Amino acid sequence: MKVQIIEKDGREMFAVVPIEAWRELLEKAEMLEDVAAYDRAAAALAGGEEELVPGELVDRLAAGEHPVKIWREYRGLSQHQLAERSGLRQSYVAQIELGHRRGTVDAYRRLADALGVGIDDLVP
Repeated sequence: MKVQIIEKDGREMFAVVPIEAWRELLEKAEMLEDVAAYDRAAAALAGGEEELVPGELVDRLAAGEHPVKIWREYRGLSQHQLAERSGLRQSYVAQIELGHRRGTVDAYRRLADALGVGIDDLVP
């Protein structure tokens, strides 16, 4: 590859490369970024920081169902069980799931802890 080096004040400042070489370098850099992203995701999965979820769960979230209900059912819990684990009343959990109550930040934190998800996973 033929490279032209441009200097300023005796220091190398720029490298001019043929456009095809530049495109190839960009493609390789993007590939390295993809590999690094994959490695981070694999490490997060292996470390228990992330989990894989079925497409059905994602479809339900995308359709607008309340995330608390979706995650509760995915974890195999009844409203009563979730209420016990989170220290909330079952009626309060039901009202949140139905959208009749917004829920406080503290309530969402408790629900997130009980469901093993981040609070941002529960905010509709």
